[in-house]
Amino acid sequence: MDSILCDELLQEIFHRLPPSSSAAVSLVSKRWLRLLRSSTVALSLTFISTPLALPSLSSFLSHHPYLSSLSLSDSSSSSFSSSSHHLLQSIASSCPNLRHLRFLAEPVSGFSLLSLSNSCPHLSSLTITLSRPLCFQWLAPLRALKDLSVFITGSETELFSYNGFASVLDAELNLESLSLCGSRGVDYGLNFLWRNCKKLEKLKLKSCECVGDNASFSAFIKGLETLKEVELRTSRTVADGVLLKLAEGSVSLSSLLVYDGGSKEGLLQFISHSRADVQKLDLRLPLDLDNDHLIAVAENFRTLSSLRLQSCCLVTGEGLKTIGRALSEELEELALINCDVVEREPGLLTTLGQNLKRLRKLDLSYNELLLDKELSAMLVSSSNLKELKLRGCNRLTNMAMVSMARRCKQLETVDIMYCCRIEMEAVELFLSNSSHLRQLQVEESKLSVVAKKLVSKNCIEIVA
Repeated sequence: MDSILCDELLQEIFHRLPPSSSAAVSLVSKRWLRLLRSSTVALSLTFISTPLALPSLSSFLSHHPYLSSLSLSDSSSSSFSSSSHHLLQSIASSCPNLRHLRFLAEPVSGFSLLSLSNSCPHLSSLTITLSRPLCFQWLAPLRALKDLSVFITGSETELFSYNGFASVLDAELNLESLSLCGSRGVDYGLNFLWRNCKKLEKLKLKSCECVGDNASFSAFIKGLETLKEVELRTSRTVADGVLLKLAEGSVSLSSLLVYDGGSKEGLLQFISHSRADVQKLDLRLPLDLDNDHLIAVAENFRTLSSLRLQSCCLVTGEGLKTIGRALSEELEELALINCDVVEREPGLLTTLGQNLKRLRKLDLSYNELLLDKELSAMLVSSSNLKELKLRGCNRLTNMAMVSMARRCKQLETVDIMYCCRIEMEAVELFLSNSSHLRQLQVEESKLSVVAKKLVSKNCIEIVA
């Protein structure tokens, strides 16, 4: 049988097998092993850095000539000197067709990345940990790179060992998505990045204290004009400045996320003065968000289709009802995650359900005191929901599942993880009456034999 099947047919069969079958396939024969390797396009490896292991890794990668996606992490507690440099050299020499690389081994320097950028010209996505002092000139040869994620590490004293790259010619980068984590003090190397990112559409800043020195900030401001999506996570010291400049200069912004940073005044200024048609707003600001912000959203963001609030304890029903009235024909997604206003004000969910005619996604996760009657009253007016998340709502019972089955016939995705009072019988009833369901997040212990048959018959994905 082995001799009858040609190489191309075997490789096509390998592509259709689940990943778990790879180990068994590789043991059949040397031919099958060779064909399996040559047909593999994605690998995720955990590597232990030792001087003897590096040649083995290089040899292993060389047997995968069509590898286009690689994720490499280092499980060793301590690695020998220059291990990351040698790892990158091995990847560069063995994987010329690489398009996606997630390199989570030891931090690397800009110099170490030169071999990668020169040898892998097709690279379009890169996640890397970069050590100080920062240098980004290695990005210039990567004309295909669209998505870059950088974790910055190293002693801040190393910032002052920076010897300057001002003499290096600028090279316009084609980056569309940039994520930075951990910028500190005066990371001068960011200047090159901001000057040359003129096509940036998505920016993520996490745990960032700055965006560089004064020259870097000036260049950074110019790059805000093309942004469509911005995420600011635990970056309090830069959040207000970024929001102010977004309000002044960005008319393309459609999505904003702010978690654990900024100030009441800075956020209010942005909402009140922004000229962009913001469609998605995701905020986790326990002490920096109140009704004034929601009223400003209702007045200025009239095209908003998604509003997500987490742990916003100063918001009241008045603010949310204003949103409901103003955006009744626009809002399609509403998330009130761990927001005690849901529990403080009976009838709020009913009013929101009646106002929000176009609501398709609802997330009420981790409202531990949410009652069946409050949820059921909202679902009466939300029969077109396609996604419902109730994770961690411990007071909900089987009656909530009955209401969902009766009222929400269009549901495709449901999350009821950690709802301890919802029992097996209710899950089975819900599955029996949900013909459009495609994904259910629930504990496996709550799936009866009948429920499992329904899952298999209707091709429902269970996420436990």
